[in-house]
Amino acid sequence: MDTPARRIRFDVLTLFPEMFGGYVSQSLLKLAIQAGLVQVHLWNFRDWTQDKHNRVDDRPFGGGPGMVIMPQPVVDCVEAVQAKDETAGTVVMMTPAGRRLNQQVVAELAEHPRLILLCGRYEGFDDRIRQVLNPLEISVGDFVCNGGEVPAMVVIDTVIRLIPGVLGDQESAADESHSEPGRLEYPQFTRPREYRGLNVPEVLLGGNHQAVAAWRREQSDKRSRPG
Repeated sequence: MDTPARRIRFDVLTLFPEMFGGYVSQSLLKLAIQAGLVQVHLWNFRDWTQDKHNRVDDRPFGGGPGMVIMPQPVVDCVEAVQAKDETAGTVVMMTPAGRRLNQQVVAELAEHPRLILLCGRYEGFDDRIRQVLNPLEISVGDFVCNGGEVPAMVVIDTVIRLIPGVLGDQESAADESHSEPGRLEYPQFTRPREYRGLNVPEVLLGGNHQAVAAWRREQSDKRSRPG
């Protein structure tokens, strides 16, 4: 009996779903969607606001700059989107305060059949959203983006590579940088054999697969050494 193919569904909750239009229609993600391996659904927090002006943000209590996203539209949106599929989604909040995204975290996220990605804006989310939803909190690095949309794309881009069938050759994911903690991938070469006086290493041209594997491991070791 054949094992069912692994699939993953992303629900992206954002104030700017139009930012994802070009992204989901390009490259590997487009092909993965067409193959039925990946689903990406976009939702706008504003569709769940109870304010007649469709406001989702307000000034922070205690004063300070900027605006904060209110809890009601976000929580109502998440609860409604959860009901859109019989598979419960794991809620992921994109936030600079979250756990740093690395390949290990990506692999953990890829084990979930459904991820609900919350994209903040302005000065961020009212903290009661975190308290009510208890999401996984993920940061893509020690810097601040204008919103959570680009970090959500990073999560999608990295996670789908670990879904069998998305890459043409699944060994590509196994050999990439950071597939082992702290290890960087070896250098790659293609045609022409000589370019501006720089030649492809001879070991890659001889057809000796053991020698190629040893060379690649050696080069990976060199790149991975600190300093």
